[in-house]
Amino acid sequence: MEVVTCRSCGKLFNYIRGAHVCPVCQKKLEEKFLDVKKFVRENPDVDIKTLSEEKDVSVAQIKRWVREERLIFSEDSPVGLPCESCGATIKTGRLCDKCKQNLMGGLRDAASVPRVERPQRKRATDNKMRFLD
Repeated sequence: MEVVTCRSCGKLFNYIRGAHVCPVCQKKLEEKFLDVKKFVRENPDVDIKTLSEEKDVSVAQIKRWVREERLIFSEDSPVGLPCESCGATIKTGRLCDKCKQNLMGGLRDAASVPRVERPQRKRATDNKMRFLD
């Protein structure tokens, strides 16, 4: 275990995994997430800036939740983030559907590459007698 400083409140805590945020701040952040999620459901046409101001959450945190696919905006919502590969506007995640399919196809092709068989080395044959123990 490692002792680190919380990025949110500055207190020391035992870090196990994930973000460098103490359990108390993590709980507060989770409560804010649920509040933001409820607000988005009630106001599907809200934009990120208004959402940030209304719920006192940073725009970066809202984008992080969208990238993690925890927060999803409807198709008619003005909110959209660029695909990290091609730049197309997406409503959640990191990649658009087209780029996800290309990535999956590339991984599938890489996994199914047939193995190239190496020619077996020929052993030197000599007429000497060999003994087995």
